[in-house]
Amino acid sequence: MKARLIASVVLAASVVLGTSACNLISPQSTTEHYDASDGVSGRIGDLKLRNAVIISGDGTDGNLLLSITNSGVSQNLTVQFGDGESLVTGIPRQSTVSFGAEDEDPILLEGIDTKPGALLPVYFQYGDETGVELLVPVLDGSLEEYSEFVPESSAE
Repeated sequence: MKARLIASVVLAASVVLGTSACNLISPQSTTEHYDASDGVSGRIGDLKLRNAVIISGDGTDGNLLLSITNSGVSQNLTVQFGDGESLVTGIPRQSTVSFGAEDEDPILLEGIDTKPGALLPVYFQYGDETGVELLVPVLDGSLEEYSEFVPESSAE
């Protein structure tokens, strides 16, 4: 009788370990951040940069679309691209700002000289925080959701 009981316990333990052993040694994929859309993401201090993508018709000028979440105080974000070209935009405290969303204007990057399909290095920085360089994909307006963001200068 004891042999049957021990065999049942060993069998039950084997089934439990056999069906759940993968979760013991492999990381959960739901805890890892990934970019689920066409753009790229990054972080600088209190600012989270999400889904950055550039839309261009001919690679001369491009519209930068992205969302920025600020969990701290108001900041002036510097965006640098190309040969030192830079733009400064204000990000209010405790907010999320979307550039290029339905009601928002995109950020125009003039003279990017990067053809659609390539990656453009764009550097983001504010205050004394160490900035981050993102390799932002340059896309054309062939997808319907991006067609309205092709800059007029490159759409002609």
